[in-house]
Amino acid sequence: MPTIPIGQTVDAGIQWLIDHAGGLFDAVSAALFFLVNLVYGVLAAPPSFVLIAILCVIAAWSTRNVGTTVSVALAFLLVDSMQLWHQMLQTLSIVVLAASIAIAIGVPLGTLAAKSAKTSLVVRPVLDFMQTLPVFVYLVPAVFFFGIGVVPGIVSTTVFAIPPAVRLTELGIRQVDGETVEAARAFGARPNQVLREVELPLAVPSIMAGINQVIMLALSMVVVAGLVGAEGLGGVVVEGVTQLNIGTAFEGGLAVVILAVYLDRITSIAGRSRRKRRKDRLVPFRRFGTRRDLSPEPSEDLVATQ
Repeated sequence: MPTIPIGQTVDAGIQWLIDHAGGLFDAVSAALFFLVNLVYGVLAAPPSFVLIAILCVIAAWSTRNVGTTVSVALAFLLVDSMQLWHQMLQTLSIVVLAASIAIAIGVPLGTLAAKSAKTSLVVRPVLDFMQTLPVFVYLVPAVFFFGIGVVPGIVSTTVFAIPPAVRLTELGIRQVDGETVEAARAFGARPNQVLREVELPLAVPSIMAGINQVIMLALSMVVVAGLVGAEGLGGVVVEGVTQLNIGTAFEGGLAVVILAVYLDRITSIAGRSRRKRRKDRLVPFRRFGTRRDLSPEPSEDLVATQ
């Protein structure tokens, strides 16, 4: 078999991008560095006890469960007692920024794929490739383009977390009841109105499931990104593993688990709680065609006469 120089071609392409688009990568790096510091500054501004109280209020409002709220308080107090509070905030800053960018890219792309068969045909193999690619491979081009530090961690985390947002958004819109969509069109709704007022609200549970998966993948990738110098809990875990310090690695992993469980519960419960409200807002579409004034029932006097 002839030798196909795929690796050399990739190396040449990356070197060409570095030579001709180095300024663009520097600008993106500066912007991401500024944004992650901004998010971290907002999170680290209040004392730890104040932020724990805010997180508990969010948990109480979302779950309506006293036991869950108390567990959240105890879990984050444990993280603070392990002297990993600032590292957890650094990890949370990376997750918030990377997940926000992934959602901002994935949800519109999934919507476009749901409305266009050609777009779906092109996007699907790309997503398959992205989801089967080993996680460490994402770090290689990020390091070449952005160097060592938190920025390649953000970029690799964002790219790694995009596929579930695209897939579940497309799936949610495609699974919307066709009769509901036809009813909206029959009453004169334009395509954009149907998408905004009917399809997207009904697809919210699936979209929220995608957002939940984006956050979970971002958290998993943040730990791997610690290998390229990303700060936070990932760096703590990597330091513990490389120095064979089991206690440090376990504490960092435990803090990651606590943060992951909290974000998972909040986002999953938010998706379930919004499902009923969204459906209640869409009930008039279904009731409008079956209102009693359009097909009046016979009055009691008429029934008695008959």
